[in-house]
Amino acid sequence: MFRNLRRALCVAVAALLLPLAAGAQAVEAEAAAGAGYWHTSGRQILDSAGQPVRIAGINWFGFETANNVVHGLWSRDYKSMIDQMKSLGYNTLRIPYSDDILKSGTAPTGIDFSGGKNADLQGLGSLGVLDRIVAYAGQGGLKVILDRHRPDAAGQSALWCTAAVPESTWIANLKSLAARYRGQDTVIGIDLHNEPHDPACWGCGDTATDWRLAAERAGNEVLSVNPDLLILVEGVQTFNGVSGWWGGNLMGVAQYPVRLDVPGRLVYSAHDYATSVAQQSWFSDPSFPANMPGVWDRYWGYIFKQNIAPVWLGEFGTTLASTVDQRWLAALVDYLRPTSTYGGDSFHWTFWSWNPNSGDTGGILKDDWQTVDTVKDGYLASIKAPGFPTGGGGGGDDGGSTASCSATYTTTSDWGGGFNADVKVTNTGTAALSSWKVTWTWSGAQRVTSMWNASYTQSGGTVTAVNAAHNGTVAPGTSTSFGFGAAPGGAGAPAVSCTAT
Repeated sequence: MFRNLRRALCVAVAALLLPLAAGAQAVEAEAAAGAGYWHTSGRQILDSAGQPVRIAGINWFGFETANNVVHGLWSRDYKSMIDQMKSLGYNTLRIPYSDDILKSGTAPTGIDFSGGKNADLQGLGSLGVLDRIVAYAGQGGLKVILDRHRPDAAGQSALWCTAAVPESTWIANLKSLAARYRGQDTVIGIDLHNEPHDPACWGCGDTATDWRLAAERAGNEVLSVNPDLLILVEGVQTFNGVSGWWGGNLMGVAQYPVRLDVPGRLVYSAHDYATSVAQQSWFSDPSFPANMPGVWDRYWGYIFKQNIAPVWLGEFGTTLASTVDQRWLAALVDYLRPTSTYGGDSFHWTFWSWNPNSGDTGGILKDDWQTVDTVKDGYLASIKAPGFPTGGGGGGDDGGSTASCSATYTTTSDWGGGFNADVKVTNTGTAALSSWKVTWTWSGAQRVTSMWNASYTQSGGTVTAVNAAHNGTVAPGTSTSFGFGAAPGGAGAPAVSCTAT
């Protein structure tokens, strides 16, 4: 009944020959929805223009481990990974993390910088790397869900808090991330805590163990600083004596729904797995797999079918090593409703996982971190869905928001042999900036000697400065700045241009 903790071991995946559907190629031809921030209406998730959207994505884990960063960067550039995800037709990234990445000075390990790989991640802390991943995902039309997976990198916890990470820290960190990405609609929501399980309860009324009440407290705090986010609430393990997968039991919603202060922001999330993770009684039922839709209806599917709220299958996966698992995945994909038939009126999902080093499921990638397991990916072809508009800028529910900026150059000191200057970048648009670039050209022989709060390149007299990881986000009507030293002096103030996304 209990789910095994995932092990960072590579496993061999048995091949089951299935015909591959057009998948990504087919869905890319459809009209794209997904602009702006999202909200819910009944069982559907709608974009800022009221168009239904479907989350059809992938889990990329690692920020919740001792590496403090997504795995695989020891092998590949992060941009090439995201590009490959998009090319396969995944439109959303669920990124697990632990609260350790919010501690001051937390740095990622296991990133290869050789041959120019991951060049723009050098020197960044874990949050800085997360910023870059979010920004690049948004530029490619992918959305991001942040998943508070563990209190710390040591392992999964039954409850949302521990002695080392109390509830106050959990909530403070959730709010910090919500504020960090406020105005960046690439980040559409936060999964409050991964896989609550016994002794976590639903509706029991004990504030120390009632996950439903804790989710309300945390969800409302998140919405107090970023009311545009979706709040994704997983189930528990046991309700009224009936047990299932960790985080996969949402039976209590019928009697005890989650209540949030901001309407249209709640999405319920379940997890479901095959025998490669653990045995469950339904796998040995003589009617398997015909019995599975009834099992899923009972645990979480009824929420969707009764139009209570959207349901997102945040994790599901298997090695596909057994016939039972193969039949399970085929039945589950059919249950989740093919996109070609149902569009956005469907269950939402993110497959576990992109990584091959999940010991009890394996991944979409094989052990070389390059090759796609086309059999496993092929099972998902019918439920993949269109990508979303690129950019990842802000704008709340206003699909017509624009990103623009201006820059002001000021010489702060000049001693002949050299000088210092400041550049102020102001958001002049109606959408939050996720990044900016400032360019100017000196008429003389000036060269930048150092720069702070931005990175730069120089070709002849032309300098291009790009935001640092911590100051790329600029809300409408506000400003940020960077400075530099250069030589020789006497340059005067050149004309500057600013480009924003």
